[in-house]
Amino acid sequence: MTVEALQSTARRYVQASAAVAAAGAIWCVAYLQAGLGPEAVAYLFVPVGGALATAAVFTLTRRGRDLDPVEARFWRGVMWAIGLITVGYAWLAVDMFAHADEVRTRSMPLPAAALAVIGFLIAIWSLARVPVVSAGGTEQWRMILDRLIAFLGCAAVLWYLGLAPMLSAREPWSRQAMVLVGLGLLVAVGAATKVSYIAGGPVDRVAIRFIAASGGVPGAAVAVLAVQYGYLGSVYAQAVVMPLAPVLIALGVAAQDRADRGLRREPVRVGMVLPYLAMVLADVPLIALAFGAPLRWPVRVVLIPAVVVTGLAIVRQYLAYRENARLLRTSRIQEERLQHEVSHDGLTGLANRALFRQRLTAVLATGAPASVLLIDLDDFKAVNDLLGHEVGDRLLVSVAGLLRAEVGAQGLPVRVGGDEFAVLLTGPGADPEVLAERILASLSHPISEHRLLIQASIGIATAGPGTGVNAVLRNADVAMYTAKQQGKAGFVRYAEGMGEPVLAHMQLGSELRRALDNNEFRVVYQPIVRLGTGRLIGVEALVRWHHPARGVVSPAEFIPAAERTGLIVPLGRLVLRETCRQAAMWLADFGPDALREAGLNVSARQLHDPDFVADVADALAESGLPNERLVLEVTESAVLRGQQISRALFELDRMGIRLALDDFGTGESSLSLLRAFPAAIVKLDKSFVDGIEIDDGNPAAADARQAVARAVIQLARALSLDTVAEGIESPEQVAVLRELGYALGQGYHLAEPMSADGISRLLARQAITVRSVI
Repeated sequence: MTVEALQSTARRYVQASAAVAAAGAIWCVAYLQAGLGPEAVAYLFVPVGGALATAAVFTLTRRGRDLDPVEARFWRGVMWAIGLITVGYAWLAVDMFAHADEVRTRSMPLPAAALAVIGFLIAIWSLARVPVVSAGGTEQWRMILDRLIAFLGCAAVLWYLGLAPMLSAREPWSRQAMVLVGLGLLVAVGAATKVSYIAGGPVDRVAIRFIAASGGVPGAAVAVLAVQYGYLGSVYAQAVVMPLAPVLIALGVAAQDRADRGLRREPVRVGMVLPYLAMVLADVPLIALAFGAPLRWPVRVVLIPAVVVTGLAIVRQYLAYRENARLLRTSRIQEERLQHEVSHDGLTGLANRALFRQRLTAVLATGAPASVLLIDLDDFKAVNDLLGHEVGDRLLVSVAGLLRAEVGAQGLPVRVGGDEFAVLLTGPGADPEVLAERILASLSHPISEHRLLIQASIGIATAGPGTGVNAVLRNADVAMYTAKQQGKAGFVRYAEGMGEPVLAHMQLGSELRRALDNNEFRVVYQPIVRLGTGRLIGVEALVRWHHPARGVVSPAEFIPAAERTGLIVPLGRLVLRETCRQAAMWLADFGPDALREAGLNVSARQLHDPDFVADVADALAESGLPNERLVLEVTESAVLRGQQISRALFELDRMGIRLALDDFGTGESSLSLLRAFPAAIVKLDKSFVDGIEIDDGNPAAADARQAVARAVIQLARALSLDTVAEGIESPEQVAVLRELGYALGQGYHLAEPMSADGISRLLARQAITVRSVI
């Protein structure tokens, strides 16, 4: 059956059962006014309405697979319950017509009463099986107590106001009638208690309320009629009151149909109010006694559940007290945890920047002496690049433990962020320089489970009278930066005027950005020549900064600032594009034999840029320079900076670009690098060329001065690598290098760096010389 058809059918059953109830009321009025028909007619309306209600529930259960199993189980139980009750009351109707002259005094036949009792018991069982809100522990016991309190309180009132008066009425009804009325009231109490704790499952709460009303409303009304009208009340009960039960059941079916169509009403939580309401109801008999009601046995009976309800309420309040205490403890613990997380570093457990500033502010406000040590780990980025961030994190945790041990109770160790730590010293007699020495001494030994050596630069600042928080931190930062400039792995205490050169260096970064935007950088080229003939075979591109106010700024001054600020990446991109463009122009103007290669220096920061390889490819494509004519020079320290750089270098090598190992011999892994690094050229560092020509009459000393240069050329020949000697400053050095086997060189003796026009003039003279020889 479709949902629309069921909706229409449910509406028709409601209308039909309401018509039966209306017919019973009309007949009752006609009977009382005009004596219409025998009294046995009153017993026909309940079974007729019950049959309609049974049919309505049966129609709902016919949906089969569309019903949820819990919903289907409940409504099938209701169907059997109503069916058995209907059969019982049909049996009663037949019996009454058979004994029409005994209608007012005749009792319900026992088999009929037994069928109705079984029906009520099935209804109670079906209600009991509807699932409630799932809970555990204390909450489950609280719910059980609430339901017991609600059940006993409501049952006590219904006993006092309903069943007890029936038992003591002047014309008492039969035991069968009172049992059925009691079961009807029990259904109402059980359903009302149950519906308050249903978690909004498949069985609709409104439908259960209608089922509760179908037992409670007729039961309560019958009890009142029995007390007020005696045997005559059975006519009103059978014709007017009890036919309302099928109407309420049909309304419950319609409510369930409405919920199944997604029109379920939002549940109103009355579960918290019901136990307190039941406690008030349980006190109704006591209130009646207080106002003079006689203490008869029905009242004595109701006093027992009143006492039980009070005891259960005490137990419930105790459980609520315990639960509230537990919640308060949990709340305090969570609040403390949140407070700790807000003020402490999640990785190391040290205090964080916020707590550091808070404590420093508090100390400065008291005027007490305070010193700040700002600790920055040297070259920590290499640990992350070479060994991974997990190893780096473990190292940070170990440094944090070391700081805790060294600082002790003298101050507060802090992780400021990244690889930067701080210590706030406030203890009496605490010497920041002594602590700095201890920290550096501890860092001179391997730490963490990976046994790593790490160094640190420490800046110390002491708060003077009236010093603000920002000033202390700025001074410590300046001192730490100065320690790094002095060679790292040391500490510096801040002194007046120390910040001026540091500030100038920092301001240099902002000027670099402006210089890039204003095109203040120029590319110059130092020739690479053949030592035997002086012929120009290549150039190395160098960058110069033409500052509008300071003139030409030395690369030694601005290149470190560019590295620190990351501007080395756009600056390197500018040099790359200009070098490729200019080299392609020289090849076009002077022929493919005029210039063999054009090289430029590449920093580790550039190689870390994921777009670097693409930038090189774009520069070559835009300029038209053949890949093999471009040389990229990298230092040994840059090659050792991690997998990203290694991948970039090998990708450049696969593109046909020649790679040169610059400043060779100054690192710690030169020999292994020549096997692992795809180098095509080795450039002998200037430090091994200086003094190579000195002849002091001591052959052994001369051999020692030439040993590195000799070893490098022999190694390069063995590996089929080209070699270039850097920093040549005299003809004597040229002679010695040629004797050792070097064919190419560069230096101020051979040619100083010059503009592109200067290189063009050299190439033009070289072309004229070649033509004159031919």
